Formats: sequence, structure tokens, C-alpha cells
Amino acid sequence: MHWQIWLIFNCWPGLEVLAHVRIAELANSTTWKLFPQLQWQARNHSTVEPSTITQYMQLELVNLKNLDAYCEAEDFEHSYEMEGKNGSLYTEWHVNHFRRTKKGELATMRDICLERNGLPVRRLCGDNNATATATWRQLTNVTCRGGNKLSKGLNQLREEMLGGEANNNKPVIFTKLRNLLSEAHGQLAPVDVYTTAQMFVALVDQEEKNASLSADLINICREIMASDEKVLRLSAELNATNSLLSNFEDYMDALPQQLVPRENCGKAINHIASEAKAGEETVNYANIGVHAVMSSNLTVFYVNPTCENITGMAIYSASAKDRRSSGSDFWYRFLYANQSLYKLRSESDLETATYLPEQLWRQLPGRGDTYLVFKIYAHDALFVETSEQRNRRPRGKVLSITIPGLEGIKLPGALPFLLSKPPNLEGDCGYWNYETWLDNGITTSNDSHDQWKTNVLCQAHHLTQFSFLIGGSYAQLEVEDIQLEAHEHLLDMVTFVGCGLSLFGVLGIFLTAALVKKWRDQASTKILLHLCLALTLQLVLFGFLSGGDWSEQITLGHNWSLCLISGAALQYSVLVIFSWMLIIAFLQFQRYVTVIGVARPRHYILISATVAWTLPLLPTLLVVLLDDESYRPTENQRNSQTSTALCYPSGYGLALGVVLPVALITVANSFMMICIVYSIYQAFNPRRQLIVQQLRLSVLLFFLLGLTWIFGLCSYLHLGVIFSYLFCLTATLQGFVLFVYFVLLNTANRRAWLTLVCPTQSKMDVPRRSTELRSMSTSSTSFSKINQL
Repeated sequence: MHWQIWLIFNCWPGLEVLAHVRIAELANSTTWKLFPQLQWQARNHSTVEPSTITQYMQLELVNLKNLDAYCEAEDFEHSYEMEGKNGSLYTEWHVNHFRRTKKGELATMRDICLERNGLPVRRLCGDNNATATATWRQLTNVTCRGGNKLSKGLNQLREEMLGGEANNNKPVIFTKLRNLLSEAHGQLAPVDVYTTAQMFVALVDQEEKNASLSADLINICREIMASDEKVLRLSAELNATNSLLSNFEDYMDALPQQLVPRENCGKAINHIASEAKAGEETVNYANIGVHAVMSSNLTVFYVNPTCENITGMAIYSASAKDRRSSGSDFWYRFLYANQSLYKLRSESDLETATYLPEQLWRQLPGRGDTYLVFKIYAHDALFVETSEQRNRRPRGKVLSITIPGLEGIKLPGALPFLLSKPPNLEGDCGYWNYETWLDNGITTSNDSHDQWKTNVLCQAHHLTQFSFLIGGSYAQLEVEDIQLEAHEHLLDMVTFVGCGLSLFGVLGIFLTAALVKKWRDQASTKILLHLCLALTLQLVLFGFLSGGDWSEQITLGHNWSLCLISGAALQYSVLVIFSWMLIIAFLQFQRYVTVIGVARPRHYILISATVAWTLPLLPTLLVVLLDDESYRPTENQRNSQTSTALCYPSGYGLALGVVLPVALITVANSFMMICIVYSIYQAFNPRRQLIVQQLRLSVLLFFLLGLTWIFGLCSYLHLGVIFSYLFCLTATLQGFVLFVYFVLLNTANRRAWLTLVCPTQSKMDVPRRSTELRSMSTSSTSFSKINQL
């Protein structure tokens, strides 16, 4: 995507608010199954509203007598969109199949069938109000696409899972699933995430839980976490990430009785059982009641406190004599119920830690049959927010704490846990509720002690996933952006060529000003040179900061000062350009629209320069002072393979500090251009032969006043990829178009270059012809002077 679109509209949320909620299945009663986080909020009269709870319920009440209603399996005819050898598209008729589906659920076809956005076509098994039976919703004129080799392989495994052919063969199926995802190296499609989530749902629905699957499930989630954020964002349209996360947690929470049974406590062993596979390591400390499966992105600890009174764990980024190495670039140790919280906070290189204090452990109901499960997510890839605007985001690891059997129960005492944080960075502890990150019910202690600058103490009375949240406003990825990936390479090529021509154009204007003194001394040329200087500043600054090594040093090297300075400089350069375009529009408006001559101030060029170069400092400094965190690149920008991460405002900093002034100037310039063109048309009306000059002037004003950014706005509003191409073709050529109009089409300037390059040409009689646009003069202008154009 063109970088100027990125500068103006990146990270600013779209217009549509997309809500994705988990549609919970009905239990054997009228009680709705909520996520554990909502259970806790509802039972303890927290801030959750009834309307929020209903988002996680079925939208239609189902009578108890119809709980087992199903839509019967049936064939379905549709057409596949195929690509021929010569690249042409054609359709092929296909007979597909929908499986028997429970009422209220959405079904996918047996053979993969994808919409243009990469999501599978689904069909609702609804309720026939007339007959009170389950009925398929109608689908008409379905034309879809087949998936790639990976998607088809995953779909085949899903069919085996849903077809009941794998009741005794689940380990083999999930091993195949793991291998397929591993071979993809993170290059997944949204349907792949959705298919994997469906398989997790089918696995959890089966009563028998197999502990041998734990390592495979962890590695499957690890591979999903490594996929592109845009893919996860789009798969969240079908609630795939929430479904995957919730069912993974449920399955893990059902395994501790198999992995750390009470009968293994204190059992004498000759060695610690350890098994290392590609990407993960399984460790079983049977004598102390701990079992762990560790990988780079996701680690799960199972703990039986009745063995050795171990009630927690701590993760570190460096080794020490009392820490165990994981083989996944982190170290860990187990925490006992009598652990000193003060000493724990004072330890160096602490990433995250939690434990149940002895008093809290004794107060828990059913303590004798209680196990602890700790899951550490390296980042928040699976925690996809439903809102387009993120007011806060996790910084660092996500810690999930579970006591199987006590989900949704308010703890009798506060549960402490520690999370790492960058020094001198303010934030709060928060928890995930399968929609967004909240902080109600959690206490955050941001102590100023030097030893505790790198971690924060949090306390909660419920169990869920926790993380350290930093402030600021961060916009979500637009799910439609993934559809533009096929055009990004071509758009980038158009952008680079346009920027190169634009830089060549402004350089030519500067050389012309140095060569032609008479033209250089004109007031209009001085204003043009200021605009070209601002364009050069933006082009050079962007080219310099987008260099690979320099960009990585700023965005990945944690050099916050350079990041802030570079982001503010980019923002300032954009606003300066629009300031000069507004001034030029106003001067042209005075010349061509105002009937009565306007006496301009004596030093109006100096005044204009002062305003244009200093006024943009105001919004820039406001963003720096009030929302400096918005300059930090998002996780997706840092990990993107197709674009360079830049420090630039996002969220409200972008909206109020860039988009608002740019939009106001664009509207004002559009109005003044319409007035100018109308006035000139009225003046030229008796002279139809001058229509070419009118068109030339209109084209020049369109580029000179920055109205090409209208295409950028249309692209941002997702009105079609055509606007992305129009914007890349026009906005990047602004400097080159100015060179053509003010140098190549200017008789005096053209003669000066001919004299310099070919001195013999200066003796030739070059016919004089008037140009369609003279520079903005300092004298007042009336319609009588338009004939001189």
C-alpha cells in the first residue's frame, strides 16, 4: 500500500464496528454457558451489563422440547471460480454437501468453499416458525473458490474429525494437524484458523480427554500464534480465535488429574522424565507434582500443590543458579505457598510470576481435589479484540491462571501475580473477557522503588488471562486490508516510481530557480520553492527512515527517543505541506475570484512562511505531550513481511493530530478550487477556444492544492481498490507535475535550459506563447487580467 496512505490513515479505525462474540451452546437446562470471565463478572455484580452478557448467548430462545432439533444433511450445488492456464477465469459447476447440523449452528460445506475475502461460505440451520422445526436457510447464486493445498488438507482432517471416523485415532489426526501447520511456517489463511478452531470444538465436545494430546495442542496454538495478524483479524470475523482459545484452555484444564495425579506425589524416581521434540519440550517432575510442556510462544504448567506445597511459578529472561532452563530462551523456577512476595519482586530478569499464598490456598473450597494450571502466552496474538479501536493493549506476556472446578468463583482472598513492564512506562494490569481487555476488579501497584521498575504487582479475586496494559489509543487492522495483499507489490512499484519522479521534479525546480534569476525573484516562485522544500523534506525523511537497518534500530532496538523524534518529524512534514497548499489555494482564490483588488501585506511572503512552518508544530507537540505512546509501532507493523514499521501517530493521536487538519484543509481547498474554476469559466465563456487552458489550469490546481488526497480518503473508506491505484498514481507525482507546469511549460524557463544545454538553440527564434497559469503575483488581480493566461 502506498506509504502516503499509511502516513495519513494508518492505524485509524474504520467506520464499521465489528462485534464478534462466542455463541455458547446450550447446556441441558435453560442456563447459558458463559466464558469463565463473564461468569465471574455476572456472579459478583461487576461492571458487565445485561446487554453484554446477552452477546454471549443464543440470540433466539429455544424451547426445551426442540433442543435436539437438527437440519438433515443435504447436497448443495454451487459453482467454483477457476483460473485457466492463460490466467483467465471461468466457473465450474460442483455438487457439495452440508452435514447434519444442530439448530442454531452454522455449517460449512464438505468441500472447501471460500468467499473472496478468504472466509468459508457458511449456512445457518435456523428455526421454521410455522412448523417449529429446524430448517436450512436459503443460499442462492453461490460462486466460491477452492482453497490452497494446506487449506484442503486441514479441511480433510476436519471432515475425518466431524465424521466420527477418529474416535480412537485422535492423536494421529492432531499430529497430522500439527505437522501441516508447522510446514506452513506461519503462512496461513483465515480459513485455516477457522478449520483448526472447529477441530478443537469437536475435540472438547468429546467426554474422554487424552493427556497425550497436550503437546500437540500446544504446538498447534503456537503455530497459529505465529501467523500474520491480518489473518487472525479476519478469522475473528467467524469468532475463530476466541473459539480456539477457549477450547484450548478448557481441554488443558481437564488434564491435570492425568498428568499430576496424587498417587505420584513423592514417588521415587531415578531421573526427571524429559522429552524434547521440534519446537517444544515436555518435562515431568513426578516427585513434586509438576508437569510442564514448554515452547517458544506458549507454555503450560500443571501443578498438584498437595505434593510439595508448590502453588506457583516464575519465568525469567536470564539464568541463575536456582532457575531451570526451558530450552525455549527462558528460565523458570517453582514457587511455594510460603514464598516472600517482597523477595520475588526484587529478583532480576523477572518476566512473570504468580503463586497462591498459603492463607489463600487453605481457604479454597475443595482444596484436596484442586489442581493449578498456568499458561504463559508469549504475546497476545490469540486475543483478538472485537472493537476497531483499542484504547489499551498488552505489553509483554499473557498469564493465564486456572483452578479447575473453580471457574467463575470469586476467590476468598487476593491472588498476587507479577508482570514485567518497561522502565518508566505507566500502565495497569488487565484481564481478557473474550471481547476486550478490562481492568475492573484488579489492583495495580506501580511502586517507584528502583528494584521494582521493571515489574508491576497485580492482585485479583478471580481467575482468567492477565497482562500488563499500556495506555494510548491503538487502531485495529481493517479486516478488508487482507484483500489488498495481492495488489501491494504493484502499488509499491507505482509508489516508488512516482516518488522518484516527484523528487526529480522538485530538484529540477530548485535548479531552475538557481539558473533563472528573474523567475527566482518573483514572489510566486518563492512560495512555490517553499512548497517544494516541504515536499523534499517529506520524501527524504521517509526514504531515510524506511531504510532497513535504520528502521530496525528505531522500532526494534527499543530506542524510544529516536522513535518519538522520527514520528513527530514525519507528522510535521505532512502538516507543513498541507499548510502551504492551503496558503496557495487562498492566494489563487484572491486572484481569480475576488472582483475587487486585494492589497496584500508588504511582507506577506514572510508572514506566509512563518505561519506554514510554525503552525504545524501545534498539533505535533500536542500529540507528543498528550499521547506520545501512539507513536509506537504496533506488533503487526513490527512483524510485517510486506511493509516497514515506522513510528507514526495512531488512534486518537492520528485522528486529531493528522487526519482532522488534513481533512479540513482538503475541504477548504476543494471549495476554493470549485470557485476558481467557475470564475474562470465565466470569464472565458465568450472565448470557447480557450477551453484547453481552462482544463490545464484545473489539472494544475488539482495537484497543486493536494486534492489527490481525496482518492486516499476513498481508499481508506474501502470504496474499492481502484482508489488505491488512483491515489498512488496521482499523489506521488505532485512534485513532477509542478516541474512540468512551472518549468517545462514556462517559455522563459524552457529557453534558459535550452541555452544552458544547447547554446546554439538560444539563437533560434522560439515563438512566444502564453501559458495557462502564471505564478501567484503580489499585485491584485481582476478578471481583466485573465486574458493574459
